[in-house]
Amino acid sequence: MERIRLLENWVKEQFPEKPFTLQPASADASFRRYFRVFFKGQTLIAMDAPPQQEDCTPFIQVAKILAATGVHVPKIVAKNLDQGFLLLSDLGDTTFLQALNNQMDSADQLYGDAIDALIKLQLSQQVEGLPGYDEVLLLKELNLFPDWYVAKHLRVTITEKQQAVLQSIFTRIIQNNIAQPRVLVHRDFHSRNLMVTSPNPGIIDFQDAVVGPITYDLVSLFKDAYIRWDEERILDWMIRYWEKARKAGLPVSTDFAEFYRDFEWMGVQRHIKILGVFSRLYYRDGKENYLNDLPLVMEYLRKTCKRYRELHLLLNLLDELNPAESDQKIGYTF
Repeated sequence: MERIRLLENWVKEQFPEKPFTLQPASADASFRRYFRVFFKGQTLIAMDAPPQQEDCTPFIQVAKILAATGVHVPKIVAKNLDQGFLLLSDLGDTTFLQALNNQMDSADQLYGDAIDALIKLQLSQQVEGLPGYDEVLLLKELNLFPDWYVAKHLRVTITEKQQAVLQSIFTRIIQNNIAQPRVLVHRDFHSRNLMVTSPNPGIIDFQDAVVGPITYDLVSLFKDAYIRWDEERILDWMIRYWEKARKAGLPVSTDFAEFYRDFEWMGVQRHIKILGVFSRLYYRDGKENYLNDLPLVMEYLRKTCKRYRELHLLLNLLDELNPAESDQKIGYTF
């Protein structure tokens, strides 16, 4: 309540002559919260990012970079970095996820718009100062899996042998991913962070952007933890992206099968990470809804491990850690 009072007082300072009301808009996986500020004939979004846990500076930096690419991101109306408050233009309250749940036949149009926006984002050359998605960061993320998913969620004590196998697999995954061409990466380019707007899409929650593998945001988009698409559709969208990316001059492989393999291996990294992150959000932060999304993420991971011989060791390890999930249907093989 104290943070809300501080936020209200700060908004009053920005608009002393304008009465307003404040309503919760959303909360994300961090400590940030968002409120919709209702003025007469206008709304803004207030970000509350407690400075002891969050830093608004990356959001401001990345918003400037993304705006320069021509994609649709919120404009920063006012800021107070000491208190951890930002006032942003309002991109509406309809996410891609909500729109798709209400009208699934809009998927091709929405994902076509997302592909076009992603290509603009990836073409950006203004990446100075952004962190690199390097071996250290990738390994840190992967280690969330044994620490939170295995130990906390499955309540399994991993053996030294299993730990050695896991770390060798992690090394192989990282080597593949850091060998990919590097571009600007949003890092959570999925249906909850894409808003239905004009121009479409509106892009939010980009403060964790890095410079990293070109397939990373594609995994976020097409192997989304919050909505399931059949593999034929994912293949179709991937081909559309690949053709447009080549035409735009992005450094994608000229061999689609090779490019798709890179996409899948990047997915292994992301899905191992997400299993750890979602478990941490529940067991540490009390955000229980994230547990509902674990089965789809594990399904993505297991299918990819089954497809590639080099990842069969990881599949075997998953079976050892949780035998109940060992019987899964497998799709295309590359």
